[in-house]
Amino acid sequence: MQKIQIGVYNDSIIFSYKDPSESISPNLSNTNILNDSELVFTNKYIEENRKLISAFIVEICENKKIYRATFENNDLAIFIIDLLKKNSYITAICIREKTPLSYNLYEKIMENKNITYIEAESIQQFMLEMFDKKGIHSESRTEVFYISNFMQSNNLTSFSKIFYKMNIRISENLSDDDKDDLLAFCNLNKYLKTIHLDIYDKKDLEYIINILVNERIKNIRILIYANIKDYKTIEYLKKVNQKIKKNKLRIELVYSKDYLKNNIFKQIIVNTLKICGLILIVLVISIISYLAISNYVSLQEVNEIQDTIKETIKDNENTEITDPTDSTRVIKNNYIASLLTINTDTIGWIKINETNIDYPIVQAKDNDYYLKHNFKHNYDINGWIFMDYRNSNYELDTNTIIYGHSMSYNDLMFSTLSNVYEESWYSNPENLIISFDTLYESNRYEIFSIYKIPKTNDYLTTYFATDEEYIEYIDLIKGRSIKDFNVEINPGDKIITLSTCSNYNDRLVVHAKLIT
Repeated sequence: MQKIQIGVYNDSIIFSYKDPSESISPNLSNTNILNDSELVFTNKYIEENRKLISAFIVEICENKKIYRATFENNDLAIFIIDLLKKNSYITAICIREKTPLSYNLYEKIMENKNITYIEAESIQQFMLEMFDKKGIHSESRTEVFYISNFMQSNNLTSFSKIFYKMNIRISENLSDDDKDDLLAFCNLNKYLKTIHLDIYDKKDLEYIINILVNERIKNIRILIYANIKDYKTIEYLKKVNQKIKKNKLRIELVYSKDYLKNNIFKQIIVNTLKICGLILIVLVISIISYLAISNYVSLQEVNEIQDTIKETIKDNENTEITDPTDSTRVIKNNYIASLLTINTDTIGWIKINETNIDYPIVQAKDNDYYLKHNFKHNYDINGWIFMDYRNSNYELDTNTIIYGHSMSYNDLMFSTLSNVYEESWYSNPENLIISFDTLYESNRYEIFSIYKIPKTNDYLTTYFATDEEYIEYIDLIKGRSIKDFNVEINPGDKIITLSTCSNYNDRLVVHAKLIT
């Protein structure tokens, strides 16, 4: 008879097999208690008391603020996972066994409506695709070893990294191994948007285009950084662009600032310059006019939304509001709960001193919707302030991530977050405290890291398997900061991450530690 141990570590509930030689009590009321967060049952007892154990696990998740279930192997996960079907707290699954995710477990996960994240040693391609269609983010730990420079330079070390990669860079001429691995990458990947070419080689470019066309991969930008000045080459690329337009592919030449400074006036004749100048003026005027009109319309709508928010909060300040998703949850911030009548995605409110940031926060099922929709679900290029879809809106995760647009032509959303980069701002201790309230808690965070970095995802981690992994992450983001704020971060501490655009390629990032 097998014995199954149930333990709790940080935000995870862990299921594993126990040494069969150890004794065990026969019922739930007299269970073998290992410590204050570990219990042991026989598989027979669990099988005969599934409803009781299921309710027991829900209570553990609620009391211990758990959202992740970790299993020793596939078979144990298959045995237990049905107990989690009605457990809305568990949204993430982790399989420790160093074997591929089994098909039976894959089917069980697909049947569970609450699961949004799965981690395993390796996951088959069709499973990755089906998980992705259902909105489940899947991550494999198995490293993929390739000899090609293409795979190594793009850090494509696992199947999940290959599957989700959005942009790749080619810095050398493609070898035969590079070409084979590039084809394999294109067969597996589903998110590629941009290909960066640091050098120009006609044969390599044609090979890349042939792969994209043959594999029916569309909506790809090919950026060439080779400072091409040969007229024949430019004309050739124009013809190629026209040819691949029907496949929704586009080639763009990106010239360095030094090259433009030293060569552009030598290469353009006066008449062409005048024509281009005229076109540019018309284009700039059109863009400025469009931005001015769009900005005015957006400002008007945001002002109307904020007026509606204020009125709604005032009208409901004395009204007791219950959680529409779970009446047992206690709502502490009624002013946030009142906004559910406007937008059911409302989960909190953020405010930062000496900025215009004073907005309700929303959360969608992905990180795309609120990039182009405002609080009233209307299309808006300014979007809205939103929480990462992977984060819990009930119990804050180890790292809660919040995004917002930063437009250079207005002060909406996270546009004034750039104030934090000024010494006069971060030298004021009062400015270093961020207010972030949820429906259930009023929280204050102290800033400990501010930096700008080229576009990357390495700071967008919400879950850490071990304390060591968490501290390694903290050391990474602290090392990037423009200043040492002397804030100590320990295992168990929770943080908040604010992320916005600094320019087209860079991100402005602020990290703060929960202090109250």
